[in-house]
Amino acid sequence: MGLYERYLALRIRRHDGEPPDHIALVITERDLLERGAYETLTDFFDWAFEYASQVTVYVSVLDAAAVPALRRELETIDAPQEVAVRGPDDRTRADAPIRIGIGLGGKHEFTSAVRTLAEHVEAGELEPDDIDADRVEDHLIFPSEPDLVIKTGAERLSDFMIWQSVYSELYFTDVNWRDFRKRDFLRAVLEYCNRSRRFGR
Repeated sequence: MGLYERYLALRIRRHDGEPPDHIALVITERDLLERGAYETLTDFFDWAFEYASQVTVYVSVLDAAAVPALRRELETIDAPQEVAVRGPDDRTRADAPIRIGIGLGGKHEFTSAVRTLAEHVEAGELEPDDIDADRVEDHLIFPSEPDLVIKTGAERLSDFMIWQSVYSELYFTDVNWRDFRKRDFLRAVLEYCNRSRRFGR
């Protein structure tokens, strides 16, 4: 770790604010086509787990045909913790410390949760009046709310965890994924520590 990275890490350690416990990253399928992209992702996991206990990665996809190849790569990535990968056709909850969604948009995920609840109502297993936010969250594929969401390359989240990220702190950097380094990650964590979270208040 270089001198500047050590300086940033020291500022985080000495900061009164708590670092994020759940860190999310938003990248694109094109980012993963760049040379060294998966090595950077492996490094990102190592950096994140110095502070967090959960990491979520959302890979936005323009071409659905790319999902199977991306999934194969991501399911075998060298990661420091267990990895759960979910795609557009999955409805199984992801509970691993590292959760990766490929082309699994927030609208799709929310719709799937509502559909499941409707099926329970139709089967007589659930009363409509019993449906609340907790019930919806129980049926989301990625149930946890990120504390910090990092988006590289552009200031938009696309269709990412629209339910879970409503109170997340968002950090946009114009650094593209191929150039993303530990100093960029540490800047995001430090910025998070400097903010006063309001949780919608």
